[in-house]
Amino acid sequence: MSRYWSDIVSKLRPYVAGEQPRIPGLVKLNTNENPYGPSPKALEAIGQAADERLRLYPDPAATELREAIAARFGLTAEEVFIGNGSDEVLAHTFQALLKHDLPLLYPDVTYSFYPTYCLLYGIEAIEIPVDEQFRIKLSDYDRSCGAIIIPNPNAPTGIGLPLAEVEALLAAHPDAVVVIDEAYVDFGGESAVPLISKYPNLLVVQTLSKSRSFAGLRVGFALGQRDLIEALARVKDSFNSYPLDRLAQVAATAAIKDEAWFETSRRKVIASRKSLVGELDALDFEILPSQANFVFARHKSRSGAELLAALRERAVLVRLFAKPRIADFLRISIGTDEECARLVSALKEILAA
Repeated sequence: MSRYWSDIVSKLRPYVAGEQPRIPGLVKLNTNENPYGPSPKALEAIGQAADERLRLYPDPAATELREAIAARFGLTAEEVFIGNGSDEVLAHTFQALLKHDLPLLYPDVTYSFYPTYCLLYGIEAIEIPVDEQFRIKLSDYDRSCGAIIIPNPNAPTGIGLPLAEVEALLAAHPDAVVVIDEAYVDFGGESAVPLISKYPNLLVVQTLSKSRSFAGLRVGFALGQRDLIEALARVKDSFNSYPLDRLAQVAATAAIKDEAWFETSRRKVIASRKSLVGELDALDFEILPSQANFVFARHKSRSGAELLAALRERAVLVRLFAKPRIADFLRISIGTDEECARLVSALKEILAA
């Protein structure tokens, strides 16, 4: 701690990202990255845009990208907000829309960046426990609040909510902003985007990091009615008018338009997830029902920390969260079939020992 720090800095508990180690032959299943590369059309777009125009500032409004996203979801460009990854979109959302006199509500087992944002922006929050099956019970949110944020599917559990339940939550809280964080929705979840025209309190946040393999490019977006999007834009333009560079904009636009690649990639991930669940079940794991590009599983007799360490010794990386309710669960990203096979082989070796 330094005497030069602002008061808020010493109180922060920064989000801890999944590690990015340099280990030869590593099977990296710890950060929910897509095992398949981005759309070839997106890579081609980057090559074509990497020229002398990089001396110019990018379009601060990311107009072409917003128009492409709007066209895909049946919205207008004014109903789309673009940010430097969905984490930046969420940060602006917490500051612009979720800080109120009444508390913010979110699940106790969820994306661990949420409490970090609350500390950073001074937002009072109440964590609503998930049930014994780690499911979000929306009836528990039937209380006064300033806003609600829920990932759907949830992270790190992977469990999704049906659209009808999301709509019931929106209808029950007409005076509160409800944010549905859909980072993993493309792997089997039901998107709330069709509800945007009906509910002015709904904001949907998505990312290109997962289903479009752009974790290294950093592109996220929010969808909602114009008043909500304007609030995000006002915060963005008071923070950084140029959050998305020229290469990211052209690549993301091409990726959004390449529906064939998107469908092929996500279906391969879903198929691999189904196969991996079967393999883990045979090894005596309890696996939560996942609609994401990862599974959340714990062994019935071995601790999560033991398995994490033993897998790492075999150059297989997964994620463990040191929280009481989920301390023995491993979050395992879905890799290629070959990577999943190496994981299963390593687990068989560990469990046999």
